[in-house]
Amino acid sequence: MCALRTEVPGDRYHAELISCQVACPVHTDARGYVRAIAEGRFEDAYLIARGPNPFASVCGRICGAPCEAACRRGRIPRVDDDGRFVAEDRPIAIRALKRFVCDRFGPDARAPADVLASVEAAPPTLASGVEEIAALIRSRRDGRLVPAEGQRVAIVGGGPAGLSAAHDLALLGLRPVVFEAEPVPAGMLAVGVPAYRLPRDLIEREVGVIRALGVEIRCGVAVGRDVSFASLRRGFDAVIIAVGAKSSRALGLPGERGPRVYGGVDLLRSVALGEAIDIGREVVVIGGGNVAYDVARTVVRQIAFDAARTAARLPGTAGVRLVSLEGLEDMPADTVEIAEGDEEGVARMNGWGPVEIERDHEGGVRAVHLRRCLRVYDDARRFAPVFDDGDRLRLECDTVLLSVGQAPVLSFLADGGADIEMARPGWPRVDPVSLETTAPGVFVAGDLAHGTRLIIDAVVSGKAAARAVYTHLTGRPLESDLLELHLAEDGYRRERGYESIRRVRVPLADPADRLRHPEALVELGYDAALAAREASRCLDCGITPVFDGTRCVLCGGCADVCPTRCLKLVSLDAIAETPEIAAAVAGALGDGIDPAEHSAILKDEDRCIRCAACVMRCPTDAIKMDRVSYCASWRSA
Repeated sequence: MCALRTEVPGDRYHAELISCQVACPVHTDARGYVRAIAEGRFEDAYLIARGPNPFASVCGRICGAPCEAACRRGRIPRVDDDGRFVAEDRPIAIRALKRFVCDRFGPDARAPADVLASVEAAPPTLASGVEEIAALIRSRRDGRLVPAEGQRVAIVGGGPAGLSAAHDLALLGLRPVVFEAEPVPAGMLAVGVPAYRLPRDLIEREVGVIRALGVEIRCGVAVGRDVSFASLRRGFDAVIIAVGAKSSRALGLPGERGPRVYGGVDLLRSVALGEAIDIGREVVVIGGGNVAYDVARTVVRQIAFDAARTAARLPGTAGVRLVSLEGLEDMPADTVEIAEGDEEGVARMNGWGPVEIERDHEGGVRAVHLRRCLRVYDDARRFAPVFDDGDRLRLECDTVLLSVGQAPVLSFLADGGADIEMARPGWPRVDPVSLETTAPGVFVAGDLAHGTRLIIDAVVSGKAAARAVYTHLTGRPLESDLLELHLAEDGYRRERGYESIRRVRVPLADPADRLRHPEALVELGYDAALAAREASRCLDCGITPVFDGTRCVLCGGCADVCPTRCLKLVSLDAIAETPEIAAAVAGALGDGIDPAEHSAILKDEDRCIRCAACVMRCPTDAIKMDRVSYCASWRSA
């Protein structure tokens, strides 16, 4: 028999168990607000969600939710009545639960000043994580963090990265001014994310909270056109470039340049701003990601809207086909995007790649020529498509929308940015820690710092840039203190039947209702009863059984009653010895022991559902439920 492979918990054991928080780029305590919802503490839940994230309400609608991908509930095996494996459970609907509390206590429901006041007044241990905004405010009020002297900081780009930087800069005592080229703030949130996913009035109210901190936002001011980059460097103490990747990538296909071939983000921008754009009747979207689906679903909505003749920004369009290199299983778009696109009439064509755009003698688009894609990635999962040139298809159309990635536009650096070195064309060389470029006092945030990622990644990048600018201008590095508390939970109990509740489906509008207006919301959201039911599924990973070996009598009762069989009592000689195991055994029992004469309790964390059955069964009170909590503070050294 092979020895059991085990590992000894480290110093960060309890914190790392909260996998949703570990996965979140800003370390939002998702477990904290989900459990607060389950207990009916909705305002507390909002304050926890808002704690580290100035765009909590936006993320409640459109976040890519890495927390859900990491959720331990999704790894719990489901078994039938005979104990046979059926499937893995599904993760908690964390993003939808965040939306539920933001709708009730965020800027959707309260004035900006009231939102800020509630965040500032949040109890010190309400939310965990070193990036808690309330902790930053309290640390400044208590004198541990010395604010800056009001130095002026220019921020080029008013998207989530730039506005997050401005938010934290204002809290740190600086005076940020945001320069946004578009006529509205929020960058791609406002002109790149369709209104059926993110209502425009919600964006305005979320930005209103940032304005309430004293942040100045100048819309319709393009750096390089209305003001030079050189003048920003002269007139401000520091500059943060957060322009994002807003330019659609081209493919270089024959026939690509000319009328009725557009970048997908250009189409989204025109629709968002109500600008006219020449679109034909048969539209082909090239791409398989979320942006491609945003484009395709936006055009589908215009089809339905135009059919009603209520308004006609894209007159006469008849059909939308989405062409993707990847097969259905490998498409980078979220599963929900694909399913909802199918419901709304987006015709998918998987496994094809464009070769040429055919034009007529007048220059109009006639068709896209495609070839079969046999494989998109190599064995190392690197992008290396393989095509069958003998399997071709001519797809008639009169409009092509390219959604195959974006890139930043930094032409404004021509005047005043000569000392900013490029790591590769269009991408500045950046210090990975300070986010400073090779030009003194010039920093980057968002896509320029890490490439195109999720909105929440842009938020954390903007916050990091704000801290770096504070240190650069004051000479005082920011440091965080995190007190980890372990509290015994006496009388711990869970909701009845929580372990068998299946994921609660987020209510959606009927496909026909979605298409009645381009801005009609798809996701309707939970009501209080559904939110509480879904939240009750959370395993509460901040709490875990703790075993006192001095009280244990090795009766095995804990393992016998464990519903998921996550506990096992074994002899020490059955465990594969590693240096860590040997050190732990020596520390507990001393050197020279006979492993066959001693036992250990093994615990599979991926299977534990925090039911406390082991605690209730133990005859000697050797097991307690232990909760980890955090209290964060900031100080300027």
